[in-house]
Amino acid sequence: MLKHAVIPFLLGAGLLSGAPSAVAASNLVFCSEGSPAGFDPGQYTTGTDFDASAETVFNRLTQFERGGTAVIPGLATKWEVSDDGKTYTFHLREGVKFHTTDYFKPSRPFNADDVLFTFNRMLDKDNPFRKAYPTEFPYFTDMGMDKNIAKVEKLDEHTVKFTLNEVDAAFIQNLAMSFASIQSAEYADQLLKNGKAADINQKPIGTGPFVFSKYQKDAQIRFKGNKDYWKPEDVKIDNLIFAITTDASVRMQKLKKNECQVTLFPRPADIEPLKADKNLQMPQQAGFNLGYIAYNVMDKIKGSNEANPMAQLKVRQALDMAVDKKKIIESVYQGAGQLAVNAMPPTQWSYDDSIKDAAFDPEKAKQLLKEAGIKEGTEITLWAMPVQRPYNPNAKLMAEMLQADWSKLGFKVRIVSYEWGEYLKRMKNGEHDIALIGWTGDNGDPDNWLGTLYSCDAIGSNNYSQWCDPQYDSLVKQAKQVTDRTQRTALYQQAQQRLKQQVPITPVAHSTVSQPLSVKVSQFKVSPFGRNDFSGVSVD
Repeated sequence: MLKHAVIPFLLGAGLLSGAPSAVAASNLVFCSEGSPAGFDPGQYTTGTDFDASAETVFNRLTQFERGGTAVIPGLATKWEVSDDGKTYTFHLREGVKFHTTDYFKPSRPFNADDVLFTFNRMLDKDNPFRKAYPTEFPYFTDMGMDKNIAKVEKLDEHTVKFTLNEVDAAFIQNLAMSFASIQSAEYADQLLKNGKAADINQKPIGTGPFVFSKYQKDAQIRFKGNKDYWKPEDVKIDNLIFAITTDASVRMQKLKKNECQVTLFPRPADIEPLKADKNLQMPQQAGFNLGYIAYNVMDKIKGSNEANPMAQLKVRQALDMAVDKKKIIESVYQGAGQLAVNAMPPTQWSYDDSIKDAAFDPEKAKQLLKEAGIKEGTEITLWAMPVQRPYNPNAKLMAEMLQADWSKLGFKVRIVSYEWGEYLKRMKNGEHDIALIGWTGDNGDPDNWLGTLYSCDAIGSNNYSQWCDPQYDSLVKQAKQVTDRTQRTALYQQAQQRLKQQVPITPVAHSTVSQPLSVKVSQFKVSPFGRNDFSGVSVD
């Protein structure tokens, strides 16, 4: 309660002090849902981190069109692909300026050196900057890009060449993703010389539409409109403020009072009242997302010497068929969810609609557990996310419903939760039995689901089931290495069938995304990838 009491004070008295009113035409307040872990997009995988960095401060070589999945030029104006599909030559945009702040003043515009620094830092563990500031790049490695990019070369100041070891049909889409945001090599050199390499994650410098100004954890992030942006028509806001407001009901109250003009993740029960408010608008679209249950399939859970029941297929099958999805969707999603059957949403090309769920059958589930030798009263932990996400608006309630379903099978289910950053860290480390999690697609390619979430390469990052199946992995890898969509679809559908058979996850729901905005906001585009992009946005 204390935290929620403090934030209105910050908004009312401190957040905008020394600046024009929040309702002035050139200012916009965004009620975000959490504090970012940092401002170096390469290090993270969540929308909270990307909204506060990649979507504001940075650009990429290629970018997604606002509100869509099509790839358009970014810091590269054009590119060519070799006949064998393994070489990409990018022609860089000239005259692009890096941000000038009180902690960095660039002496040159963006060029090929910045591209080389950005990718070599992720590729080479012996890179001097990487040694000075040890870090990992989970998205880059989950997608196997650390293994597949053979080299990045500077052909001249405004031309770079990427050479791949194998064909990657999604390479251009991948480079448009947040983790591939281009950093300043000159700024990195300055940080190294000053012994402050870690500042790259706290004091970001990019080429994007907004310039980082100030961050107060759990309170606010301030950005200024970039007056030198290479696409000036996209900067219509002088001051962009993220008012960090973790409670969904408080976010909606602030929106109604015009203390913020954009927010996110309304509770299902709030959607109709918000729609009825004449001062608000509520665009909606089918979510490119999936909320699911991840079963940790390791033989032993980290920190335990006992055999893990979830390592047995029959146990996972039993838990899966005892999930009452219809009741969960009624109670948790309240009309804003669609039942999920597969490991990705039906709007993703290559989705296999022949896949069916096992019937809801608690009695058969009990028989499977008996065959697996699971004793009555076996204790398992069920981890519930501490945050609200489009793919799961109320993880606590979902966990309680699953607890009831699985208790009827004879399990003693204990619900566990942690602070969001800790939750993700411990799951990646494999400390959970079963966890609630989900995903919103990042690039429109099937590999962003089937590779990023369930492949062997993704263990230790987004593969929260710790599941490595050679047959599945071979199919997914083959699919990335052909460019014909028909061939890729056939391989991905085989992979989906294998995953459904092996039950590392139980898909629960795809949710409808509702975006609450003030009527004063113009040209805000709802992203299929769940990002909040304020370029091109204005406030009346």
